[in-house]
Amino acid sequence: TVHHRSSFRCSTWESSVLDWHMLFSYYLFTLSCFSCCCGLGAHTSRKNMPEAIKLYSKGVILGYKRGQRDQDPNTSLLRIEGVASKADTEFYLGKRVAFVYKASKKVDGSKVRVIWGRIARPHGNSGVVRAKFSPNLPPKSFGASVRVMLYPSRV
Repeated sequence: TVHHRSSFRCSTWESSVLDWHMLFSYYLFTLSCFSCCCGLGAHTSRKNMPEAIKLYSKGVILGYKRGQRDQDPNTSLLRIEGVASKADTEFYLGKRVAFVYKASKKVDGSKVRVIWGRIARPHGNSGVVRAKFSPNLPPKSFGASVRVMLYPSRV
């Protein structure tokens, strides 16, 4: 078997001091190899590497919770991809939600900002959920996508 990085054999570890960055990348590489059960060295190119694990599901902000005349900006309604019934929402209750957006001003060297929230309960029978964000979502976010993180786990 041809190893992906032949310079990382055990004898090399004792004989020379390696850059910590290279060591860390090798560590991540071996973790990915062992997790896909193919054995170390089976990956010879990027296209043969195992797929990355997605840590979130996609969702869409529908708007605020509302009645016929009033709306409640403290609670937002979300539709999560692949969730179509009240029973399906059970898994997502308590999960964290991130609304990621770009602002015009840089803060700490980045224009990307995040508003965090948490899924509170189902809304109706069609798989829509209620979520509380802090601070409340701006109305400009309606129709935008959110990331529904797969943590905290309740299993």
